[in-house]
Amino acid sequence: MPEVGKIAEKVRSKNAGPFWLTIDIFCGSKESFEYLRTHLSSESVAHRLGGKTSELKRFDMPELDVIKFSLPRPSIQGSGIDRDMHGAQWANVIAEIELP
Repeated sequence: MPEVGKIAEKVRSKNAGPFWLTIDIFCGSKESFEYLRTHLSSESVAHRLGGKTSELKRFDMPELDVIKFSLPRPSIQGSGIDRDMHGAQWANVIAEIELP
């Protein structure tokens, strides 16, 4: 089964303020975008990140061949329990999702 990171050109994550994370999946082609758009569910992303589907925001941008997810950070940026100050490591978690 292919992984998101093997199909997408790049998967990037970062802070969207101290309370939110954003994850960008740069597909690189229309074919990759369509495959990821139809096979990568919001439910699987929320589950993999330990969040709720109802809190996850998804943006499919066909003109850019990009899929973007935004979700609340599991802890406030810079708090004593924050393990990823810049939100950069979440991209790896998404890139490893196996697709049908």
